[in-house]
Amino acid sequence: MDKQRISYVPLEQMDDAMRAEMARCAQYGTPRPESSAVRAHVPAAFWAFANSWQAIFREGVCDHAIKELCRLYVSRSVKCEFCGNQRSIKAFSQNDIHEAQTDDLVNFEKSSKYTGRQKAALAYAEAITWRLDTDDAFWERMRKHFSEPELVELGCFIALTMGQQSWLRLLNIEHHEVMPGTAASMAPGFETPEALAKTKASPDYWAKKDAAPATKKSAA
Repeated sequence: MDKQRISYVPLEQMDDAMRAEMARCAQYGTPRPESSAVRAHVPAAFWAFANSWQAIFREGVCDHAIKELCRLYVSRSVKCEFCGNQRSIKAFSQNDIHEAQTDDLVNFEKSSKYTGRQKAALAYAEAITWRLDTDDAFWERMRKHFSEPELVELGCFIALTMGQQSWLRLLNIEHHEVMPGTAASMAPGFETPEALAKTKASPDYWAKKDAAPATKKSAA
């Protein structure tokens, strides 16, 4: 693995409230402890992210599973392996989405694995992530499936996770390095350090594949 670029703050240097949030990360994940331990260098940054994540990802007006699909779409697009190898326990345990859906994220429009509402959300994530132009038909599609409050929350969430993932991918942080010993929110095949290394070495590992949507490929 490449050299880690920003260190983890040790738990003993955190206050009680931050340690409690770190324990939540270790138990439930999304985010896992490593990214939170990096943000802990600046408590304001630590809490700005943790509170925003709680308010517009775990809670909010738009269904959580839709937001989890968008989060994973961003992971594929910006190739944040740290984020893309996690799964929301809440979304997947309730069977609102399933693992097979993660395979078609980049080519979601042609897939039969998503509902019309899920495809519309992914189109929204695609337009934001890849800075695509939108027209009246695009917004008619959005309004068919989402209310304005849902569009606001979903847009803010996509922007939040895109910014964080675009940053985290540069840091070369890895799972099972802070508060290790749990598989909370880890994707199948990443539950332990050994399993993670084996999956990432596979030629079929998702981060080794082209992430650009068809519209970007044709323009290249």
